[in-house]
Formats: sequence, C-alpha cells, structure tokens
Amino acid sequence: MARAVQDLQTRQRLIEVATRQFAEHGFRRVTVRTISRDARANVAAVNYHFRNKLGLYREVLDQAVLAVRETTDLVIQAGAGQPPEEQLRLYIRIHLERLMASDMTSVFQQLMHREMNEPTDLLKRMVDQMIRPRFEYLFAVVGEVVGRPPTDPAVQLSALSIHALVLMFKPNPMGEIVARRLKLDFAPDQIVEHVTAFALAGLRPYRSRPV
Repeated sequence: MARAVQDLQTRQRLIEVATRQFAEHGFRRVTVRTISRDARANVAAVNYHFRNKLGLYREVLDQAVLAVRETTDLVIQAGAGQPPEEQLRLYIRIHLERLMASDMTSVFQQLMHREMNEPTDLLKRMVDQMIRPRFEYLFAVVGEVVGRPPTDPAVQLSALSIHALVLMFKPNPMGEIVARRLKLDFAPDQIVEHVTAFALAGLRPYRSRPV
C-alpha cells in the first residue's frame, strides 16, 4: 500500500512539474531529465508512468482539456432555459471570471497557447475535444440572438469576435503596464456588462428581418 501511495504521489508531481515546464518552454524544449529533477523523481519514473515524454505531455494536455471543458459545461448548465441574450451574458461572465483567476487555469491557458503556436501531433485532438464544443455552443447562442442558423457566416464571425473581446481582458504583464500608464481601473462586473452590451449592439445589424 505504501508503495502504491508513493507511486501515485510521484506521478502527480511529474504532472504538476511538467505542466508548468511545458507551458513555459513548450514541448520540444523541455527534457525528461529536467522534469524528473524538479519533481524529485527518477528519470525512469516518466517511462514507468507515461511510457515517454509524449505520453506525459498527452496526460498534461488531457488535464488542460478537462479544465476547459469544465468551463464550457458550466456555461451550458448556467444558460439552460435562459433567453439567448442571457446565455450570451453568462458565456461572457463565466469566461472572464476564469480568465482573471490567478490559479492553475492560467497555466493551462499558457500551455494551450504554446501548443497552438508550436503544434505537436496532439493539436487536432485538443481542438476536437476542447475548442470545437465551446464554439459550437457559442455559434448556437449567437444564432438564437440574431435568428440565424449557427452555420451562417455572419453568426460564426460574430461569435469569434465576441470571444476575442473576452480574451482582450486576459491578465498579462503588458496589459497591467498599460492599465497603470493610462490609469485604467475597471471592476469585473463593469467589464462583463460592457462586453455584453457591445456584443449585443454589434449583433443588431445581423438580426433576421421578417419577410
């Protein structure tokens, strides 16, 4: 039993260390040796638990995907039964709250950006499991707001633009400097209401007109 607990603890340390190293440096620039050293584990432990570095990276990405899917599921559950405009507001609010959280979520976001900019063979898998469900939902919500099918190009372009507005408020060092220089100080609720109002105003020209 003690050996099983020790193995489990070693496995978790490897995942935690690998997550931060892959996020900071990318898959190709991280070595099994540095991961093992920082996780206080034998190099052979990576092979024992994950077969190789790619197996460890797959496990790390899977956990990032689960975190993103958790946010998407939360958005869908919160919006169930609500009018489409409120569904859109909840989409914006929940995503902004997660973006502004200074916990493992930000590390996962950094990790995913690394994968997008320096793709491995796992990128398509990540898109199918993580990004596709999120945008399929947003396309459906925006489609309901404007009375168009989710496959309508105007709906899809609008949804992507709305998500980009949300990402604009992701905390980062440059954004913090700009905020100080320009003396910008907005409460989270202000940002949510602004982005929602801005998005709904931008959608008005695309609303279907009765024939």
